[in-house]
Amino acid sequence: MRILITNDDGIGAPGLAVLDRIARTVAGEGGEVWTVAPAFEQSGVGHCINYVKPSMLSVIGERRVAVEGSPADCVLAGLGAIVEGPVDLVLSGVNRGNNAGENTLYSGTIGGAMEAALQGVPAIALSQFYGPGNRDLDDPFESAAAHGAALVRRLVDHAPWGGEGYKLFYNVNFPPVDAASTRGAQAASQGYRGDGRMGVHPQTAPSGRRYLWIAGSAQAERTGAGTDVEANVDGWISVTPMRADLTDHDALGALRGVLDAPA
Repeated sequence: MRILITNDDGIGAPGLAVLDRIARTVAGEGGEVWTVAPAFEQSGVGHCINYVKPSMLSVIGERRVAVEGSPADCVLAGLGAIVEGPVDLVLSGVNRGNNAGENTLYSGTIGGAMEAALQGVPAIALSQFYGPGNRDLDDPFESAAAHGAALVRRLVDHAPWGGEGYKLFYNVNFPPVDAASTRGAQAASQGYRGDGRMGVHPQTAPSGRRYLWIAGSAQAERTGAGTDVEANVDGWISVTPMRADLTDHDALGALRGVLDAPA
């Protein structure tokens, strides 16, 4: 198996080293793992792509390339110009922090997996929820490191991947606990924290110039049974099937009625 890995925390991020170990286990003897990751941190860039200027590539090791661009750029570069031969699987992560709930919409980790799916390649995004149960561990990624390879293998071998139109990809979030306290994996929908929106914190520099910090809110707000955040807070790995189609299909019928009615 030939696997391409990327992330949004940058090519030197510890989570990418965890993902490399996961990928090598999944690829198996004789498999290949190619790393094509951002040269600098790209958190929060979503599915951004850079098509107004060229992206510089830096080869920093065997099958290891840094790209001055987003995770989606890295996937495009890997599939189109760097990896030698067809790619069987793209893994994006392991992100430092969760990409559950509305975080999904901002995530460069998700953006990398989504781009792979748009290119027709099976893809999984992996993120490690941070919280009081793991952030002070010697390895906060312990849950992902211990359970990631087996879960990825299970998804590759047994999860649905077919369907017409926009291809499926999977969003995996490991809970904010140690490996031994991880209870297993649950299928989950994307949750909604309600008050978990991003906001701004205005500041004034000594020079008088104004600037803003962008910040989120509480990450452990429960989102209801069957959702990703809820599963993670309760110690479960959440697995959410996703597609790039943002259409609200439930609203289409009502909208047609509005638009087809006489003015």
